[in-house]
Amino acid sequence: MASDPECLFCRIASGALPADVVARTERVVAFRDLDPQAPVHVLVVPVDHHRDVVALAQDAELLAEVVRAAGEVAAAECGGQHRLVWNTGEEAGQSVFHVHAHVLGGRPMGWPPG
Repeated sequence: MASDPECLFCRIASGALPADVVARTERVVAFRDLDPQAPVHVLVVPVDHHRDVVALAQDAELLAEVVRAAGEVAAAECGGQHRLVWNTGEEAGQSVFHVHAHVLGGRPMGWPPG
């Protein structure tokens, strides 16, 4: 398993830091965001460290598992109606450089985002 001991999400995924975990598999963890931007705001991360979604795409199976987990979280938390967001790079809003999908729901979403 690839991990970075300095990475916040690696530490959450390993259980070294507490989080409000809503789903877990052997390779994926989903937990509530500490600064929610919607009534439902859950982060879905692979346990293994990948910098961003482009890096994660090198493992198509794991990427699919993260997306499946996001769908399951959305089904349980907000009836399946959700926005799935991946921020890639600082200018796009990525602040933790461990890939994570934001599951946002529980209210109508405006467009365009940002």
